[in-house]
This record gives sequence, structure tokens and C-alpha cells, in this order.
Amino acid sequence: MGKFRLTQHLLGTVSVLGLTLGSGAMAQDLLDELPPEEQLQGEEFLGTVELGQGKREVQVGTAVPLTVINQEEIDDRQAGTIAELIDSVPGVSLVNGSRPEGSGINIRGFGANGTYGTDQKVAIVIDGATTGSEEIYRIGTQLITDPALYKSVSVIRGTVGSFEWGSGIIGGVVQLETKDASDFTGGEIGLRFRQQLGYSSNGEGYNSSSILAWQPMENFEVLLSYVKRDTDSYDDGNGNLVDNTSTEPYSALAKAKYTFGEANEHALTFAYQQSYSDEFDSPYDQFNVVNFGNVNRSTESKVATLKYEYSPVGNDLIDLSVQYSYSDIYIESEPTNPGGFVDYLLDGDHDYTIDKLTIKNAMFFQTGAVSHDLRFGVEFTSKDRLESQVSPTSGSVSVPGGKDERIALFIIDEIALGNNWTITPALRWEDQKITGAATFAGARYDNSALMGGISARYEFDSGLALFASAAYTENLPIIDDLSVPSRMNQSEKSTTYEVGASYASSDVFTGDDSLQVKANVFFTDLWDVTSYSNIGRVDSHGMEVELTYAMSNGTYFDLNATYGDYEAFNTSVLTGVWELWDNAPANGVRLTVGKRINETWDLSWEQVVAKNGNNNRGGYGISNLRATYRPQNGVLAGAEVRLGIENAFDRVYQPNLATQVAAGRNIKLSVAKTF
Repeated sequence: MGKFRLTQHLLGTVSVLGLTLGSGAMAQDLLDELPPEEQLQGEEFLGTVELGQGKREVQVGTAVPLTVINQEEIDDRQAGTIAELIDSVPGVSLVNGSRPEGSGINIRGFGANGTYGTDQKVAIVIDGATTGSEEIYRIGTQLITDPALYKSVSVIRGTVGSFEWGSGIIGGVVQLETKDASDFTGGEIGLRFRQQLGYSSNGEGYNSSSILAWQPMENFEVLLSYVKRDTDSYDDGNGNLVDNTSTEPYSALAKAKYTFGEANEHALTFAYQQSYSDEFDSPYDQFNVVNFGNVNRSTESKVATLKYEYSPVGNDLIDLSVQYSYSDIYIESEPTNPGGFVDYLLDGDHDYTIDKLTIKNAMFFQTGAVSHDLRFGVEFTSKDRLESQVSPTSGSVSVPGGKDERIALFIIDEIALGNNWTITPALRWEDQKITGAATFAGARYDNSALMGGISARYEFDSGLALFASAAYTENLPIIDDLSVPSRMNQSEKSTTYEVGASYASSDVFTGDDSLQVKANVFFTDLWDVTSYSNIGRVDSHGMEVELTYAMSNGTYFDLNATYGDYEAFNTSVLTGVWELWDNAPANGVRLTVGKRINETWDLSWEQVVAKNGNNNRGGYGISNLRATYRPQNGVLAGAEVRLGIENAFDRVYQPNLATQVAAGRNIKLSVAKTF
């Protein structure tokens, strides 16, 4: 969004400060623009608004189904995995989730299932780098990075907002943004150190997060972060031990940013993170569904990015970024009791790397009453994958090796007509070349596709907005299907249509309150299916609702709900038959009631209710309690103490897509302070 229009839009939105301010830096900039008599006098700006807002802001200003989890919520949830963190987003379900090695992310019925950690229809992006999942039999998402490394997580549901990030995205996009040193130094020269220590009762878990933020000069900053977790297997609500749920991962991040030029219009950012996890004598099947035998396995994830940005002051036609990213997932496995008939599976090592170069520019221009926020770019991607798990008897290859090289062009134009209409067309063209390796050396397949979508939004002066969108995408063939030549020139195709409404206003009921609500209905159709056995088509429709209501006395209510109806066309019978979709999430509601007391306390109760899904795991209702204490005076001033009680009533339950019973009551305690 253009610099002028962004400020104009934010200042024109109805709210009580926190309703529209997404970050402390933006909030301070806007406050500085107010007349002196309207600015906060004699008080230091704290970076977030403590009163008059809910836990999570609803993204009412866009037609895209988007949810953003900010730093405050990341800290308060004390999640041990990325999957655990985002399962509170409507439309998101987990295949397990308490341990990064066996967790899987499912959005609107696509993504992870009980067989694979992904179906290529959910994209995971870390600082612009594509990573986190590969379609490996009985292996989870490999997203073992730690939530403590990140300051925000954004989840796009569906296709309409995905064309900047990839093709074939039907479930959605999970974007993670790592922390910066200036988040702790406040942009001032100096050295800051932050230490967080945490404990969880169920599984006797311990975790530590250490951050060193150094800003030797105003235009150069460096951050170093290290996170370690160690948790034994947990108990369910009946006190029964759930085997093979222990975890002991670590994550580390190094990040540096240098800005230069007369007005600091140039910026260079380098980030490198590494995560590692060991499993000893654990089931090969990380979902614990099929007993293939046990393995000793290590998983290592590396993500590196180098980004150059150029944004000259006073020039809305240039906002250039050039980024190279590299990601590598390496899994080393060996059977603990060799000699079985599936040793070739258990003894298979996996390695895949993704190199990506993205060049894009954003520009803002206006012609009369029509303005354009235009983003366009080119993306070069090369994925290399090691061949693995070759049967010594049949010669069949479970994990084909090869290279998938792609070039993509994308353009997204947010067109504003006057003060009410916003129309956003988007196009993505992608060309692919897959070449086989080892067993499939000499095989080559070329494919291309043109995809796109459009959304329209009309905002009334009252704060009510109506929107609709249509999107078409293609999931191009993948290296996994080299063993099935008929699939290598057949892309999966999908359309998604959405309609919805949002409303944002202050002074709704009490004269000093605020309300944000957004609801959208979606219709998704997938055909030419190659990802699932004996499935020719998947049709789904559903509704998602997000709401936050807050009063100036600190009381707030957050609610989100998901309803969906999913069907698949089963081709295993002669005539075919429509039946319930195995990967369909259960319908559910999540309500949070909270109270902020000054700047010191934040107390909340969260109730999660889910219906019985198609896998008949049973419906359930669980309560989570959270308290955050920030002392303002004394020795502990500046510290943050968080207490969470998850599944407070020790219920026994198993989410519809999960392959394991969930944890019973779990008391989490953490203490953090920045020095």
C-alpha cells in the first residue's frame, strides 16, 4: 500500500487507538502526527495498547481471509510448536501438534493428513523463504522451528491471497516473520539481552529462550537467538501415558540489518536459522498409525535469506526488494532393530533443498479518483531432492530424486475507486521443468500454467463492508510422482469463490467500546486429483467468523468459528460415489473472555468447542486459562510472568484429524525479562 494512502487509511478508520494500529512503530508515527494537545502527555509509549482492544485484531480492511498472530499473543500462548500456535485460527486444524516432528497443519481440509505431512496445497514461508514440508511417507511437516524466534505469524486461508507466494495453494499460506534486534533496542544504540525460562507440568517440560540484540550504530543491528526445549511424553486426561510424544528440539537464529544512503533508502538484511531434533527408538511412522518398526532419527532444518531493499523517499513508484533464500531439510534415519522387511524405509535418509530468487517492486500511483497499489515480480525456484527408500526386492522408489526448476511472474493490483470501492485482480504465470535423478535419470517433464483471481470490496461510511472473490489455481506435478508418468503432465486444478462482510466501529454499545467482526463463506472445487488415492474430485464449502469486542475498562471478547461441509468423489467403485472427505476438519467455536487491569494484568479464559467430525473421534469442549503479569515497579519492573492452564478440567479428547489422544491438564509457567 502506498505511503500516503496507508497513513490516510489508518487515520480514517474508526477505532479506539488499538483497533487499527498493528504495530508499536506505526502507532507512534501516527501519534506524532496528531496535534500536541491530543498526544499522550507525560507517558512513555509502550508499543502496544493495553486497554480497548482484544487479544487479536480482526483484519477487516481486506477481502482476503487473513489472520495475524502478533508478538503479544505468541508470548501469551506459550506454544511449543508452530502448529500449536496457529490452531486457534479459524479453518486451521492439526494432525497432532504437541511435538514438531509429528505435527501437521491442515487448512480448510488441505495440507497434512494421517499419511503425509503435506499435500503441497498449504505453503509455509519463513522470512520469504519457502520451506517446512515435503511429501514423505509417514513423516510430518518437518517444521521444527520454534515459535520463540518469531514476532508475527500470518495465515491466509484459501487461494485468493496466495498468488504472490506460489501456485497450487488451495488450503492457504502460513507466513512467519522473525524478530529483529530493533524490536528490543527500540532503534537506539545499545546492547539488550532478553532471557525467558519456561516450565510445563504435563511431561515435565523445560524451555529456555535467549536473545542478544546489539545496535552499535543507528543504521546497523544484529540479533542472536537460541531456544531449547526438553519435554517427556505427556499424559492424557485419564492420566495414561501417551507414548512417543517426547521432544527435545533446539532452534537458533542470527540476523543482521544494515541501512544506508542519504535517507537510509537502502537496506540489506541477512538471516540464518537452524533447527535440530533427535528421536531415539521412536516409531518410523511419526503419526503412530502403522507399525513399521522403530528408528533413531535426526531432523535438521536450515533457512538462510539475503534481502536488498530500495525505497527512495518521495518516490511512490519504487519500493524494490531483491531476495535470495536457501532452505534445506535433512533427515537421517536408521532402524533400531535391523532385519525387517521394510528396512529400506526405516534406513532411508532424506534431503531436499530449495533455492529461490525473488525480485519484486511495489508502486503507488493515482489517476483522478482511482489509485493503484501495484505489486509485481519474478521468482526463480530450484528444488533438489535426494532419492531415497528404494525397495531391494521390487526396485520401487518411495522417494524419487530429481530437480524441480520453476520461473514465475506475478502481479497484484489493489485498485481503489474513490473512498468506497477496492478491486484487486491478481495473476500468476508459472513454468516448470522437472528432471529425474538416479532411478529416473533421463526423465524430463515441462509444464506451465496461468492462474489468477479477483476480489472486490465495498466499504460503507458506517464501517460495514461487503466483499467477494474468485480464484483459480493449478498444482503443477511434483517430483514424488516421477514413478507414475501419467501424472507428470497433469496438474490439479481448483477454483475458490468467497463472499463475506465485515464491520468495524467504536462507540457501539457503551460509548467507549470497539467492535470488529468479519465473516466469509467459501466454495472450493478441486479436480484432476493426483494427490490422493482413488479420489477424482473434492468439493467443499463452509463459513468462517472472527470477532473481537473490547471496552475501555479492559474487558474484551474474542470469538472465531468454523463450519464446513466436505465431500470427495471416490473412484474406487465402478460408477464412483460421493462420500465424506477423510481430511475434513471438524466444525468448532473458540471463545475468549479477558480482562486487562491497567498495564499490569491480562487475565483470560478460552473455551474451545468442537463437534464430532467424520472420523468419529467425538466432540469435546476444553477450557484454557491464561494470566500475564507485568510488574510496573520494584525489582521485577519490566519482567513478564505468564501462567497458562491448558485443558483445565483434564478432559480426554482427540481432535478429528489427530492420530493421538491430546494432552490432559498442562500447567505452563514462564518468566521473561529484557536487560
